[in-house]
Amino acid sequence: MSEHRAAARHHTLRTGIVEFDNGTGSIISVPCTIRDVSGTGVRLALNSSLWVAEQFTLIFDSGLRKACRVAWRKGRLIGSAFADGYASPDEQAVMMTADEQARHRREIGARVRLARETRGYTEVQLAELIGVPPGFVPLAEKGEADIPLYQLMHIADLLLVSLDRLVAGPTPGGVPGEVDAA
Repeated sequence: MSEHRAAARHHTLRTGIVEFDNGTGSIISVPCTIRDVSGTGVRLALNSSLWVAEQFTLIFDSGLRKACRVAWRKGRLIGSAFADGYASPDEQAVMMTADEQARHRREIGARVRLARETRGYTEVQLAELIGVPPGFVPLAEKGEADIPLYQLMHIADLLLVSLDRLVAGPTPGGVPGEVDAA
C-alpha cells in the first residue's frame, strides 16, 4: 500500500473550490464537497461533471489553499494528493471543524480504552507506563485530551496493536463516527 493510501483519513463533509488553469490561461473554479482529509491528501466529490486538470489548487472554506494532484478518478469522485507531500498539523486542524476533531479524539480514545482493557491494564497502569499523570488516560479515552503521536506510538507498542488501528481502526460499537459511551 502506498504511503498516501496508508494515511489515516478523517471523514468530513465540507465545501471547497477546485481551481485550475484550463490550458488557455483562464482560471476555472469548480465547487466541490470535501469528503475525507488526511495529512497527505483529500477525497473530493465534484458538484458538476466538469473536467478537472491533473494539477489544481483546493481552496477550503477557511481560505486555506493547497496545491494538489489527481491520484485517481471515479466518476465525480477524485482522490488527490498534496503536491508538497504533507499538510502541517496547523493545516490539518484548519481542514477539519472543531466538531470533527472532537469526534476523531473520542474515536481514538475509545480504541485506546478497548485495547487497554483487552490487554488487562488499568488506566493508572497505562499512565505509569507511558509517563503521564494518572488523570490523563481517562481524559484521553473520553476524547477530552489530545494524545500526542509519540504517546500513541508508545501506547500501540505497549498494547500490542498497530498505530493504524488506534488512529483509524474500527470504532468500538461498530458505528463509524459514534463511540460507545458505556
